[in-house]
Amino acid sequence: MEFSVPIIILVIAIIFISQSVKFVPQQNAWVRERLGKYHGTMTPGPNFLIPFIDRVAYKHSLKEIPLDVPSQICITRDNTQLQVDGILYFQVTDPMRASYGSSNYIVAVTQLAQTSLRSVIGKLELDKTFEERDVINAQVVAAIDEAALNWGVKVLRYEIKDLTPPKEILLAMQAQITAERGKRALIAASEGRRQEQINIATGEREAFIARSEGEKQAQINNAQGEAAAITAVATATADAIERVAAAIRQPGGEQAVQLKVAERAVDAYGKVAADSKTTLIVPSNMTETAALIASAMRMVQAGKPQNPA
Repeated sequence: MEFSVPIIILVIAIIFISQSVKFVPQQNAWVRERLGKYHGTMTPGPNFLIPFIDRVAYKHSLKEIPLDVPSQICITRDNTQLQVDGILYFQVTDPMRASYGSSNYIVAVTQLAQTSLRSVIGKLELDKTFEERDVINAQVVAAIDEAALNWGVKVLRYEIKDLTPPKEILLAMQAQITAERGKRALIAASEGRRQEQINIATGEREAFIARSEGEKQAQINNAQGEAAAITAVATATADAIERVAAAIRQPGGEQAVQLKVAERAVDAYGKVAADSKTTLIVPSNMTETAALIASAMRMVQAGKPQNPA
C-alpha cells in the first residue's frame, strides 16, 4: 500500500499534464471553452488548458475545402429544365463564428449554393446559360459570400461541373447546330465562288490593260521610228542637195552639170529607142535638148547668191 500512493500520484500527474497541454497542428484552429463559455481560439503549437475547467469544443481546418454541391433541377427564364451540379470552394476564416454562427456551416453553405444557383439560372435563357458560365459562377459566389460572413466562412469560387438539358432539347440543339454548320458551309462555298469570279474578272481586266498598253507602246515606237526615218531621209537629202549646190559653185561645176544632164538625156533616148514596141519620134531640131540644158543652168545660176559689187 505504501507504493500505491506514489503510483496514483504519478498517474494523476500524467493525466493532469495530458489534459492541460494540447498541441494544435499547422493550418488548424481549436476553439476553447471554459466552464461552457467561449474562451479563445487555440493557434498552431502548444496550448495550455486548465483540466476539468477548460475543454476543446470545436476543431476547424483552415485549409481550402472543396464541397460537392448535389445535382439539382433548375428552370431557366424560357421555362426549360436544366440539371445542374457544381463544386464549391470555401475556407474557414473565423473559427469562433464557424463554431457558434451556425449549427452546421457546411450544410448551410451547400443549401445556400443550391438556392443561389436556381435564382441566377432563373434569370437567364437557355442559350445564355451555356455562354455565360463565368457570370453564373461569379453571381453564385457573391450571393453565398455575403451570407457566409456570419458563419466565419469565406467562399472562394464556385464552378459548374455540368449543365444537362432534357433529351428533347438536346436533340433540338444538335439539329440547330447541324443546320447552322450547313448554312456556314453554303455561305463559305458561295463566297469562294464569288471571290473566284472576282479574281477571274480582275485578271482579265489586267490582261486587257496590259495588252492595250503594249499595243499603245508599240504604235508609239513605230511612229517614233517612222518619224526618225523620215527625218534621217530628209536630212540626207538636204545634205546631198547642199553638196551638189556647193559642187556647182566650184570652177567647172556648171560644165559638169551640163555634161551630166546631157548624159541623162542621151540615156533616156537610148532606153526609149531600145524598146521594140515603142515608136520613137526624134525632133527635127536637136537644139531643143541644148535649150533644156541651158534652162536648167539658168535656174541653178538664179539660185546662186549674188556677189556684192
